[in-house]
Amino acid sequence: MAEPASTNPAHAHFESFLQAQLCQDVLSSFQGLCEALGLEPGGGLPQYHKIKAQLNYWSAKSLWAKLDKRAGQPVYQQGRACPDTKCLVVGAGPCGLRAAVELALLGARVVLVEKRTKFSRHNVLHLWPFTIHDLRALGAKKFYGRFCTGTLDHISIRQLQLLLLKVVLLLGVEIHWGVTFTGLQPPPKKGSGWRAQLQPSPPAQLANYEFDVLISAAGGKFVPEGFTVREMRGKLAIGITVNFVNGRTVEETQVPEISGVARIYNQSFFQSLLKATGIDLENIVYYKDDTHYFVMTAKKQCLLRLGVLRQDWPEIDRLLGSANVVPEALQRFVRAAADFATHGKLGKLEFARDAHGRPDISAFDFTSMMRAESAARVQEKHGARLLLGLVGDCLVEPFWPLGTGVARGFLAAFDAAWMVKRWAEGAGPLEVLAERESLYQLLSQTSPENMHRNVAQYGLDPATRYPTLNLRAVTPNQVRDLYDVVAKEPVRRNSDKTDAGKLAAGSAGTQEELLRWCQEQTAGYPGVHVTDLSSSWADGRALCALVHRLRPSLLEPSDLQGLGALEATAWALKMAEHELGITPVVSAKAVVAGSDPLGLIAYLSHFHSTFKNVPHNPGPASQGFPGSSSAVLFLGKLQRTLQRTRAQENGEDTGGKKPRLEVEAKSPSTEEPPAPESGVPPTPPSQTQEAGAGDLCALCGEQLYILERLCADGRFFHRNCFRCHTCEATLRPGDYGQHPGDGYFYCFQHLPQPGHKEDGPDPGSKSQDLPTPDENSMPSGPSTSVIPQEGTSPVPNPRQPTRRLIRLSSPERQRLSSLKLTPDPDLEPPPKPPRSCSALARQALEGSFVGWGIPVQSPQVVVAMEEEQEQSPPSSEEEEEEEAEETMALDSDTQEALLTFAKNSGTMSKYPTWRRTLLRHAREEEMKRFCKAQAVQRRLHEIETAVGELEAEGRKVELALRSQSTSPEQQKAQWLEQLLQLVRKKNSLLAEEAELMLTVKLLSLEEQQCEVDQELRGYLNQEETVKTPADRQAEEQLLKKLLDVVKQRDEIIRFQEERRLSELASRPGAQG
Repeated sequence: MAEPASTNPAHAHFESFLQAQLCQDVLSSFQGLCEALGLEPGGGLPQYHKIKAQLNYWSAKSLWAKLDKRAGQPVYQQGRACPDTKCLVVGAGPCGLRAAVELALLGARVVLVEKRTKFSRHNVLHLWPFTIHDLRALGAKKFYGRFCTGTLDHISIRQLQLLLLKVVLLLGVEIHWGVTFTGLQPPPKKGSGWRAQLQPSPPAQLANYEFDVLISAAGGKFVPEGFTVREMRGKLAIGITVNFVNGRTVEETQVPEISGVARIYNQSFFQSLLKATGIDLENIVYYKDDTHYFVMTAKKQCLLRLGVLRQDWPEIDRLLGSANVVPEALQRFVRAAADFATHGKLGKLEFARDAHGRPDISAFDFTSMMRAESAARVQEKHGARLLLGLVGDCLVEPFWPLGTGVARGFLAAFDAAWMVKRWAEGAGPLEVLAERESLYQLLSQTSPENMHRNVAQYGLDPATRYPTLNLRAVTPNQVRDLYDVVAKEPVRRNSDKTDAGKLAAGSAGTQEELLRWCQEQTAGYPGVHVTDLSSSWADGRALCALVHRLRPSLLEPSDLQGLGALEATAWALKMAEHELGITPVVSAKAVVAGSDPLGLIAYLSHFHSTFKNVPHNPGPASQGFPGSSSAVLFLGKLQRTLQRTRAQENGEDTGGKKPRLEVEAKSPSTEEPPAPESGVPPTPPSQTQEAGAGDLCALCGEQLYILERLCADGRFFHRNCFRCHTCEATLRPGDYGQHPGDGYFYCFQHLPQPGHKEDGPDPGSKSQDLPTPDENSMPSGPSTSVIPQEGTSPVPNPRQPTRRLIRLSSPERQRLSSLKLTPDPDLEPPPKPPRSCSALARQALEGSFVGWGIPVQSPQVVVAMEEEQEQSPPSSEEEEEEEAEETMALDSDTQEALLTFAKNSGTMSKYPTWRRTLLRHAREEEMKRFCKAQAVQRRLHEIETAVGELEAEGRKVELALRSQSTSPEQQKAQWLEQLLQLVRKKNSLLAEEAELMLTVKLLSLEEQQCEVDQELRGYLNQEETVKTPADRQAEEQLLKKLLDVVKQRDEIIRFQEERRLSELASRPGAQG
């Protein structure tokens, strides 16, 4: 019921203030409010209490209740925690405004300067659950009625700034617009304080403002002097954001959002996009707010091909500069991508306008991201101390696909305000800095899953937010370099020199240690005498002895009788790769001829770094221990499994050298990960495999240096040359195959199917005719993952038994050999949309029901809904608004199942809450999966960049070693030590890459399982009487495919769990 209009002019100004949607309108209405009440803006908390005392009508009281509840928390001490603290906040972005709110609640005097004069950024930010609750507690729904209604978990930057601006104005923060902070002005003499250098010339009151705390929230491009920033580089990454006008029509509200879909687990969607439009993306997100907001990552070659970029420049600033971007082509590009992702249901896409009246579209680079080494510093001069803190992008530039910017930005704002409170309490500078750095260590690890679950209890105290909190993780002694007394001389250079000296001394002796370890491992073998790291290995026996020591079950030393040096060396290289996960960097010919001593040393160092901590049992007859249970080894087995399976499907002859299936006796487990392989008798690789002898790339024919060598199929390649023959994407372990017909390597997305001529994408296609598949019909293409099936081995076709191997019965052999890792190819499916939120909601609910609509015991999902509702129940006002503005719909099956349960259990009154919670959980799961995929992809790109840098450095060192024959021996030794360090770093990065590729496979298999399950359920729900033979055949194929995918996931999960348990058991003190 509407209340009669008030005659009090202050009420009218206040209502205008609440409803204002432009920055200037907010400021003018607040100025009018203060004039009507006889107040001066920027008066701190006393101003808030005066406004509240004079505006006590119903509309204002609901807002005061929320703000009073926050201000009443004990940590603020009724606004008297920091009464004598003067703060300057730089930047009115969301994080700067949020920090200003906390400082004002503590009772500090807060002045904020902002270089802009209005808020114009339409881009939409993802919100974690705690940020939604935090903003609601500050009255967000009063300022912006659509805030996070229903299942929405995002807000535009502009709207977020507006609602926080209203809060800081009410709390008495003094704000100056159009003022740029350029630096600090130290106190000129004792008794004076720190001031800011500002442009243009500020008012005298601001120019003379002396403060003892500076909080910088001015963005990633501005970090105050004194802070060290570290750059985290990845591959070239071009992001594109675009905002279209949201007409809020019925048709627009019914278009589902896309919380995130990534190529890393849904390649078919992006392949369909490429074929339909010629657009090649890595990911895409669509949010609906004030605008239709899309953000995507585009590939550079695609932008060049479609004319979006005029020219390819190595400098990123020049590549994405306005002179090199064609606006019309960029607009066509984003329109086509948005139209395809939403199936054309948004109608005619009209661009929203930016602050300059241009279409709101931007291409930006996020190849490198900056991260401050420390979150705070203290400067002191003439006895005046200044506490400096960073929040927002100038502390950590967020990786946008993860959606962590606002959440971690708010956490940093809380931590900075807590630091100011401790500063005001009189804690020593080093103690304050140590606590702040301890909290900073937690920031990059935070996620909704590892923070306290009850977001209603979050407050300024870090203990209310972080479950694993240790404020003494960093000691005061460790942060001495962050306390800068301007008058004293810095002393860090000496310590840096000392550390560098220690590093140089610590690197000495690595070569001698490697030789000593090799001698220990090969001691006791007849005919093996290792005296050096070159000629002692030429006959192959030393290398065979090393492999046998690490895996005695492969062969007996007597089996080497009669083998030549080349055959023995080739066998050892092959077994080390297949059974120990040690990839070769030197060929058998080079080892025997002694032509590549540096390559041999690098190769042996990989053995040493992998197995040096494993206990040594003297004597060749020892039982030894299993090989490295690494992801590199696991993925290598999968790669070879795929190759053999495809060769079998093609009915090809492998040259009469088909390896035998051998399953070693292991622990009493009925289901094992891929079994180790061995060959009998040891045979050398073919001449083709030995081509180049490791010195030349098998593709480009150019020189290959040691750190550049990537081995695949017995040949060596440059990492940059080893790309998919179709799409030229970098090929990573476990994610590619070689076509037996043409011999080329392909990523799984483009690997030609047996007997099927694949229609490759038409990269030059510029067609804007977009397919509009049925959203509920999502057929899946052939599965190309190659995780071994339950009970199978990477080597099929069992034959003769050998020692220490289990004899398989005929039924077992038949069962193992008949299993296929890739289903029969079928016609290419139509374009498939990304998984919808509704589909994820169905998956969440389905786990609690048997069939559809048949309730069992109290469903876990519904119980969880009730528990969550009890923890944080919304107000009746918010609940009504959410029901009125809810636009997301459940699919009919899920809706029916939930309604049936609610009716049967007599809890229909809870149905609306359950429905909203179910959809919110589904959105969270969708976002979580997308974030995980993007984090993995970003790290893979960083690894690729880091490996490239190591290769370049290794090339220089190797050239120095090979060319400087007259250099002193000491210099050569240092170069060799440096080369071995680079080899170890690269091997470590490649091991991490393999771990990440396992995660990629799991994500891809999860996507496949959901899609196949959804399609299969459509057949299962049909009446048997109406099914056609084609339906039954399709149902049977889908069921088989589903079982295959589940088994594949199980193999990876079991491997990861077994290794985790093995690592736990190997830790000191694990026994007993």
